[in-house]
Amino acid sequence: MAVILHIETATKICSTAISIDGICQAVKDSDGQDFSHGEDLTTFINDVLIESGIVFSDLSAISISAGPGSYTGLRIGSATAKGLCFALNIPLIAIDSLVCLAEIVKSKYPSLNRCPVIDARRMEVYNCVYSEGGEALKAISADIIDENTYLEFDPMVVFGDGAEKLMEIWHERNCTFDLDVYSSAKGQVDIAFKMFKNSEFVDLAYWEPHYLKDFVAGVKLKNN
Repeated sequence: MAVILHIETATKICSTAISIDGICQAVKDSDGQDFSHGEDLTTFINDVLIESGIVFSDLSAISISAGPGSYTGLRIGSATAKGLCFALNIPLIAIDSLVCLAEIVKSKYPSLNRCPVIDARRMEVYNCVYSEGGEALKAISADIIDENTYLEFDPMVVFGDGAEKLMEIWHERNCTFDLDVYSSAKGQVDIAFKMFKNSEFVDLAYWEPHYLKDFVAGVKLKNN
């Protein structure tokens, strides 16, 4: 029996889930109003464990949304996941954040290309594109968006926390915008179970999240 804890912290959403043999038993998502992963993550982990009747010693593995996304969120998620894996002597499964996001709408839009987007600030997004059959049409990248970006993949459904700003400049495009789809640990469940069966684990000692862009800290302005 594969009991997997799933952790999602790549965006403003803090999310955890528990699955048994690829079936989700419990999931908890934050409202995404702010970055509170440092305060929420361990509480959310305990909540889904209690709801599913699982204890830490039952866990077979932990899966994590591996990036791209928020630098701080990914650091918090990876530190927590790696610490638990070391303590429990269980493997870590890392899944690209956009792949997890795309998994959520797979059955909802079976006849459209899928365009998951994570906000990368200003007019830049982290993105990839999948065909309706699941084929990768565009690799994961960080791109500056204009009116014609990814035009060759229309018609497609656009979703994730970067979708709202794209809707403003792609309003004349043949695109469906689903603003109700957000990053969640439930998007890892099926993928993580398949990877677990194939022993697709990362090296705990050396693995780091896929940041895609260098971290740039804001500069506090001095008062005059």
